[in-house]
Amino acid sequence: MTIKQFYNEMTDEAGRVRPHYAAYASWLSEMPEERLVQKRAEADALFHRHGITFAVYGENAGIERLIPFDIIPRIIPADEWQTLAAGLRQRVKALNLFIRDIYHEQDILRAGHIPAEQVLNNAQYRKVMQGVDVARDLYAHIAGVDIVRAGKGEYYVLEDNLRVPSGVSYMLENRKMMMRLFPRVFSRYRVAPVDRYPDMLLNTLRSVAPTGVVDPTVVVMTPGAYNSAYFEHAFLAQQMGVELVEGQDMFVQDEQVFMRTTRGPQRVDVIYRRIDDDFLDPTAFRKDSVLGVPGLLQAYRAGRVTLSNAIGSGVADDKSIYPYVPEMIRFYLGEEPILHNVPTYMCRKPDDLSYVLDHLAELVVKEVHGAGGYGMLVGPAASKAEVEAFRAILVAHPERYIAQPTLALSACPTFVDAGIAPRHIDLRPFVLSGEEVQLIPGGLTRVALREGSLVVNSSQGGGTKDTWVLEA
Repeated sequence: MTIKQFYNEMTDEAGRVRPHYAAYASWLSEMPEERLVQKRAEADALFHRHGITFAVYGENAGIERLIPFDIIPRIIPADEWQTLAAGLRQRVKALNLFIRDIYHEQDILRAGHIPAEQVLNNAQYRKVMQGVDVARDLYAHIAGVDIVRAGKGEYYVLEDNLRVPSGVSYMLENRKMMMRLFPRVFSRYRVAPVDRYPDMLLNTLRSVAPTGVVDPTVVVMTPGAYNSAYFEHAFLAQQMGVELVEGQDMFVQDEQVFMRTTRGPQRVDVIYRRIDDDFLDPTAFRKDSVLGVPGLLQAYRAGRVTLSNAIGSGVADDKSIYPYVPEMIRFYLGEEPILHNVPTYMCRKPDDLSYVLDHLAELVVKEVHGAGGYGMLVGPAASKAEVEAFRAILVAHPERYIAQPTLALSACPTFVDAGIAPRHIDLRPFVLSGEEVQLIPGGLTRVALREGSLVVNSSQGGGTKDTWVLEA
């Protein structure tokens, strides 16, 4: 299946402005280009001044960069959002039930809906979590689900991010920036607010505190200032009014976690950790980790502290598990999926591998554990030499890869150096699971700024837009 037709968010096939964009298109037509250039420069200066950057890894390690911000918003009408939100809640509920099941009864595996070896031998599956009960039976308290639009406007789930999903700080800062730069345009729309997210996040984290804790202490755990998402860690801690801590700031005593303060040790009940499983506890995982807290796993298994997200949640966002999420929804909820997956070929299957090898120049091939746009092949954009080099890797290690059709991601008008032009976008809404499953109306819209590019990741040259969900 190859989805070739590009869907334009602002205009239909005949070039007519879609109704929910009409007021904005009218306003934009009255705006001189010099004014837009001025506003873009103002936005860049403000982002720099406020330190809204991300760190670059690899050959340019240590460099701080702005994520380019586009001043033309992505607008979603209320009825579309209602469907999206219902589908996202359904999906995250099923994913949480799946994670609990595979660490307890393993009903879905015994029923044969998912091959047991795909789960139990997965690099993200943590045997130390077998039989461990967690607060409210919830494992993924914060989920970032990547949504794309293709074909005639159908929404698809591209991937689920359940380990340490990032980007919500940019969603919040993008809205602040748009309201500062263009306050009058908001008078033409009833745009749903997003500024309640930090309060919703804090309430979610407090709601999953260990049993019996009445007034839980919540902290954000960061690997430190050199992490690419450190701005977000500091931002969310500040917005929630909680402490930002590193592993060295905490210790475990009598299976309880404490943080060091100027007033002496203070018990910690909920840790919103932005550190991968392997680095959380050097006595349980990687012994060379200097980022974690010795004894943290023991305290966690004893139910004396909550980790958000739970250890072992990553198995559910592994790309080799992704194809089975629709079956999880049917199995656990008895419902048909509201949102559909992108058709996916699992290269570990001989027939799928044969198809992928025959159509490599047409497909997107991804590492099952990959992230950030790395370790992948975008066939139509690759040279013959790159395709053949990837073919050799795929033949040697087919179990490490999945493949998908090259989706013609929807395009949204974007202000680039050449003026206003369509650029491809995706959307990452953030779903919170605590006393209830809820999400802020909006999300992080990422945009591929290079003409023709389908890669929206900031690490690969992508930018971001404000996302306007219209109120009914």
